[in-house]
Amino acid sequence: MVADVFELPAPSVNSIVGHLFELGQDPLGFLTRCRDYGDIVPLQLGLTPSCLIINPEYIEEVLKNRNDFIKSRGLRALKSLLGEGLLSAEGESWFWQRRLAQPVFHQKRINGYSQTMVEYTNRMVQTWHDGETHDIHEDMMRLTLQIVMKCIFSDDIDAGEAKVVADALDVAMQWFESKRRQNFLVWEWFPRPENIRYRDAIAQMDEAIYKLIQERRNGGEKTNDLLTMLMEAKDEQTLQQMDDKLLRDEVATLMLAGHETTANTLSWTWMLLAQNPGVREKLESELNQVLQGKLPTLEDLGQLVYTQQIIKESMRLYPPVPLMGREAAVDTQIGDYEIPQGMAIMISQWVMHRHPKYFENPEAFQPERWTQEFEKQLPKGVYIPFGDGPRICIGKGFAQMEAALLLATIAQRFQIDLVPGYPIVPQPSITLRPENGLKVQLKQIALDTSK
Repeated sequence: MVADVFELPAPSVNSIVGHLFELGQDPLGFLTRCRDYGDIVPLQLGLTPSCLIINPEYIEEVLKNRNDFIKSRGLRALKSLLGEGLLSAEGESWFWQRRLAQPVFHQKRINGYSQTMVEYTNRMVQTWHDGETHDIHEDMMRLTLQIVMKCIFSDDIDAGEAKVVADALDVAMQWFESKRRQNFLVWEWFPRPENIRYRDAIAQMDEAIYKLIQERRNGGEKTNDLLTMLMEAKDEQTLQQMDDKLLRDEVATLMLAGHETTANTLSWTWMLLAQNPGVREKLESELNQVLQGKLPTLEDLGQLVYTQQIIKESMRLYPPVPLMGREAAVDTQIGDYEIPQGMAIMISQWVMHRHPKYFENPEAFQPERWTQEFEKQLPKGVYIPFGDGPRICIGKGFAQMEAALLLATIAQRFQIDLVPGYPIVPQPSITLRPENGLKVQLKQIALDTSK
């Protein structure tokens, strides 16, 4: 028997805008409280009928069915930044791009960037000094952007061009957050100051990206970077390749997804390590034993088991993307429930990753929980930091390798402590950022190279 989703238990509505006010004021807290109402929780967001899915089987159902459930209206608002890149494209256009890009992100190819990741991190660490106060989120954002731009363009990008891109991405994230708070009710073309800043930032970023693409097309030098591989990618049946516009869209998507999420993951990891000195000591012990003072390499990752468990647990508590949105493209079903066309579907990694049904002591930072046995028994749809289904993040292998290598490189050289009393506020937008940054104090660790 098929049931009406709107008849399911839901939080009470105290406003003409439905649940929009509660979601805007405290999205993570509100969605977590919704967990108590059942597997699917109907919500009213302004004029948009919506629901939050808690059941992992239903989550998998939605994520696997890319035709009935398309990207949300909120994410589609970012098309002015990302164009028709893999993150925002739909239908056959997305399928064609994914098929073209998949070999570019094969793990064997991605492994070749491990040395770049460590080199750039070591270069940054060389400029740090004992006792300094840093905004570690700012440091991680700058570092991961430098790494992803090196991996895309191979050359060391001019500092001015890198800053243009970094500023544009930052403006875009702030713009998206302001629109989220307004439920995307203010149109992008309306001449408000934040809209003008957003459009200007994109224009400057486009100019920088198109210039780099043109320089690559005009230059005869053979490189092994992501831009060259995307340029050379060819449809086996039609021999069609990406034009400059699509290359621009993929590059913009790679720069946003390829640095923002890893930077946030590492920022939250430094906070968690500072709050849990026992975990930090265990990490330092593993790094000393495995690396013995040398820089980490790709080959070391197999032995850095606890290091990788820390990253997994950090992404559980502070998922890079705290909330995913889909929209029903047609009248359809989730489980035994009718879902009308146009209904907004919400899936929250924040809610699922902290669900007491699946995680013992869900609020505690316990990297040790990530054993192979634990992962095998965890139902699909519960732990989804990179999404799932056909649209699972294509850069998952890149991100996991980068986070572990950067953590190992930095943690064997510096202990990172939080500045007491500094406000730490998670800001859930497209990604989960610390709203005010993360102020820390650096404490240099003397490397034991005598072994």
